[in-house]
Amino acid sequence: MAFEKLSNSIDELNYNLKGFAHSNSEYYKLQFFKQAMKGATGLVFGILLGIFFIFAVILVSVALAILISQAIGSPSAGYFIVGGFYFLIFILIFLFGKKPIEKLLLVKASRKFFND
Repeated sequence: MAFEKLSNSIDELNYNLKGFAHSNSEYYKLQFFKQAMKGATGLVFGILLGIFFIFAVILVSVALAILISQAIGSPSAGYFIVGGFYFLIFILIFLFGKKPIEKLLLVKASRKFFND
């Protein structure tokens, strides 16, 4: 009788442990899915914002180049000035921007990943 009760308790414990392991694995699957979807939606949102920002910068740059060309009186000078400005920004970012950009991305990504 006592042996049967002990056997039933062990069987019940085994069943409960399997249920716990299954529930735990399902929880971590859902948690991973949640984090992956947050990352994917953030990536798509960032890409869309980047595309529209690039379009805006291109149009404003062309308009500014035309305005500078008309003010100087040379048809191509405005384009060279605007291009030189962007080249100067590129050089500055290339020389001094790696560490601040890495730090910014690391802080933002870690906050998003570890806070939720």
